[in-house]
Parts: sequence; structure tokens; C-alpha cells
Amino acid sequence: MAEKFLEKTYGCETPDATRAHYDRWAATYDAEIAENGYATPARCAGALARQLNDKSAPILDFGCGTGLSGVALAAQGFTCIDGIDPAAGMLAEAEKRGLYRKLIHIDPGSDLPGAPGSYAAIAAIGVIGVGAAPPEVMDQIAAALAPGGLLVFSFNDHALEDSDCAAKRDALLANGTMRKLEESYGDHLPGIGLNSSVYVFEKL
Repeated sequence: MAEKFLEKTYGCETPDATRAHYDRWAATYDAEIAENGYATPARCAGALARQLNDKSAPILDFGCGTGLSGVALAAQGFTCIDGIDPAAGMLAEAEKRGLYRKLIHIDPGSDLPGAPGSYAAIAAIGVIGVGAAPPEVMDQIAAALAPGGLLVFSFNDHALEDSDCAAKRDALLANGTMRKLEESYGDHLPGIGLNSSVYVFEKL
């Protein structure tokens, strides 16, 4: 019987622990997530498609993992997708999909690839929150977008209950860095009764 990793995710307390966790999980990640009905990638990709008409525009899949979010973006017609992730094992799985223009291994907290404005949109799908990337990465993502650039991201129920995540999301709106175009609440991992909010923000 394959080891189960999902329930261990929210106990990761450091970037190194998180990266090691996802490296160990890489080979069975898709199967375990699929059996729990992972719905957020399709919801995020659909939200971005409603706001970004140019399907050839370059998109950065931040924390792309095994590429499930890339699959969802491609299903919406997006054709120019780059992926970054700190877990080399996850990137190896994403490479097998053959849908990314390029895949880049990054260390947590390192600069995003390309000059500011290189991407029309950045997707952080199932990436920010407890057991994943800290909310501070939202400042980094916002800085990488030019005015008019889009950020599509999700907060699962754990992130929604985390005061730091909520504060960072709200601060980006309150300080005039971004404005909200879309928000919806729905399924994340229905197999374990977990929901998520999906957001599309625009850089001002």
C-alpha cells in the first residue's frame, strides 16, 4: 500500500521540511490528490480565462508541482506556460507532461525568473498557506507583475483561517497594489471535506 502524504502536508513548519515532503510525495501525488477530487486547479484556470482573453500570453505557474495546474491552464487554451517549484521531484513529474515552455527549479524565497512584467499572469494554485508557501510570497509575486498583470490564486480553508494569509491578501488591496476582479468559494479537496476561495487580482 502506497504511503499517504496528504494528511501530513499541513504539519510542515519550515521551507526545507515542505520541500522534502513534496519530493517524497512526487511519485504518488497525482493519484492521491485525484482520489480526493482536487478541484481548485480547474476553478482557478477558469477564473483566469474569464479575465485574460489572450490565450498565448505568457503565464508563470508558481509552485507548479507535478503540473496539475498546468494541465488545467492548458485545458482553458493557454499555450505559453512556465513552471517553477522548489521540489525537484515534483518538477521531474511536471516535465513528463510536455506542456510547459520551461520548468525552473528555485529555492524558497529566491527571485522569480524574468524581469518584472515578463508574465501577463502568475498562477499560485493551491500554493500559499499552511504547509506550503508563506503569505509573504504574495509581495514577491505582485512585484513581478507589471500594471495590468493578473494574479490568480487560491486559499484553502486552512489558509482562510490563518490570520497572516488573510492579512497579506487584504493588505495588497488596501495599499493600492492590486484590485480584486473575482472571488469564489467552492470545492478544493471534497474527498476530505476541504474547500477553497479562488481569487483573481489585477496589479495597479
